[in-house]
Amino acid sequence: MGQTLTEKILEDHLVEGELETGEEIGIEIDQVLAQDTTGTLVWLQFEALELDEVKTELAAQYCDHQTYQFDFKNTDDHRFLRSAAGTYGAHFSRPGNGICHNVHKENFAAPGKTMLGSDSHTPTPGGMGELAIGSGGLDVAVAMGGGPYYFDVPEVVEVRLEGELPDWATAKDVILEMLRRLSVKGGVGKIFEYTGPGVESLSVPERTTITNMGTELGATSSIFPTDENTKDYLERVGRGDEYERFQPDDDADYDDQVTIDLSELEPLIAEPSMPDNVVPVREVAGTDVDQVIIGSCTNGAYEDILPSAKMLEGREVNPTTEMIVAPGSKQASEMLARQGWTAEMMAAGVNFSEATCGACIGIGHVPASDSVSLRTFNRNFEGRSGIEDDDVYLCSPEVATAAALKGEIVDPRDLADELGDLEDPGFEMPDEYTGSTADLIDPEEAPDDELIKGPNISEVPLKDELGSDLQGPNLLKMGDNITTDHITPANADALKFRSNIPEYAKFTLTRVDEDFPERALEADGGFLVAGENYGQGSSREHAALCPMYLGVEGVLAQSFARIHKANLFNFGLIPLTIDEETYEQIDQGDDVEIVDDVAEAVRSGQEEFTVRIDDDWEATAHLDASEREREILADGGKLSHTKKQAQGGSSGATPADD
Repeated sequence: MGQTLTEKILEDHLVEGELETGEEIGIEIDQVLAQDTTGTLVWLQFEALELDEVKTELAAQYCDHQTYQFDFKNTDDHRFLRSAAGTYGAHFSRPGNGICHNVHKENFAAPGKTMLGSDSHTPTPGGMGELAIGSGGLDVAVAMGGGPYYFDVPEVVEVRLEGELPDWATAKDVILEMLRRLSVKGGVGKIFEYTGPGVESLSVPERTTITNMGTELGATSSIFPTDENTKDYLERVGRGDEYERFQPDDDADYDDQVTIDLSELEPLIAEPSMPDNVVPVREVAGTDVDQVIIGSCTNGAYEDILPSAKMLEGREVNPTTEMIVAPGSKQASEMLARQGWTAEMMAAGVNFSEATCGACIGIGHVPASDSVSLRTFNRNFEGRSGIEDDDVYLCSPEVATAAALKGEIVDPRDLADELGDLEDPGFEMPDEYTGSTADLIDPEEAPDDELIKGPNISEVPLKDELGSDLQGPNLLKMGDNITTDHITPANADALKFRSNIPEYAKFTLTRVDEDFPERALEADGGFLVAGENYGQGSSREHAALCPMYLGVEGVLAQSFARIHKANLFNFGLIPLTIDEETYEQIDQGDDVEIVDDVAEAVRSGQEEFTVRIDDDWEATAHLDASEREREILADGGKLSHTKKQAQGGSSGATPADD
């Protein structure tokens, strides 16, 4: 039986384990990336591990989330990140240069490579045949030091594309269709591998739109084969010599299959407040729109903004609607400006923002109260835009621009009929990507060779080894799909403390219960209880680290999002799975006790744990963990575990293995 493309890349990088679905493996990582909200911890942990230099082929540090530098804390963090990149040997992308995924695609991503990134949308380069996976920052730090990355072999699902996209349908509609069919939980434990004749009709930028937003399916990664389109894109960005052909075998065996006929797609839109709440645009046509934003790492490239510019040429944005362009990279901004499109859009009433993640995480361009915002972003979780009870829709640049012109949601096909002279702008790449790289600093050109820490940068807290007794109150009971934005908000007020855990912890779960941090500290121990898909969204490890700092011992949930579950292990919080009946019975404030000798049970491989509630009734909880994850958990987290091994501890793998 032949191999999938995923299996070929994994086999080529395998250092430990067997390539069998569900089994844990360790792979060698070629490239790593970090951004400014996660990167401070990556480098602080790299320092704490007493590592001397980057050992991966390439490491890149980007400043893309809080580029506005509201006060010295943000600016100090960026200076620290620049100094860390220079000290340890990473490329450094200065604030304003662009979003990590866009800049990395333009400069570094390459076919057949593996990449680990401390951002959940790291799979973006899958559109050019790179197997890229999002993870917590501690995993990135260890990989950057030369250690393998461990994860369970996912199912590989074939997404067979047939036909070609019709007028006004785009790559964004492909991934929205996937979300409509499969939901935000449909990709958990899976890698989506795109095949079929329809692949040839999609350029690399279109493919990366799909792989970027595949994260919203909960997928480990998404990947396309490489072909002449890949070679063509690499030549246009000046890296044609990096092209390699990677294809699955004709008789590759997939775990499942999804078939999409591209020719049958129409403009789609995700309604508030979940990326899988997808309907045809025509179903919500007529809804008044107050704000439109083109941009983000999903649809902020030159090729995404150009169709909008063409649609706006000679026209004006509706006076009731504000329209903003937030480019994915400075290169995109520069190219549009040199070609005159920036002036054309400004003349139409469009405002241009810095190339940043800002609005996507609620920093800048926050919607007005009781308003509708159409965005070409990848997430519309409730409150993520910076205001609670928001109404954020997700759509393609073409649908967003049509709404800006009309002042209400409208299918662009219908607007074209109404205006008479509006044509589908189509998809167009430049002959050559010519933007400057002045803001991308090579390690050999780094101005720093020692760490520079401002007063807001604290040390990474460590957790004690797992004890035999775990008990405490149920500090908070939550529902399904609690995101990392709920756990550790990413707004401007909170995010400036990303490198100061004692301060950042004060915001933990305040979007669910504003009194939680104080109550958790007073309890000096306890648990969180949640429904399905707990911890979906961002890779930020703060969502595990901050609860740990507040004394939380573990989480009892019906299911966990992949990256967050790994982060819970990495910071010594036990993730136990409970059934729906147990979830329904537990109340907030109930005393929770794990009856077993927890440390011994974890180390010995025990899977079922008895949980006693209020000395009144008992339930069974499950721990799904590999032997390596159990050792990490028992040692109080991956940082403590790795330091213990370096000091000659007896349990688990050697430092080089972990």
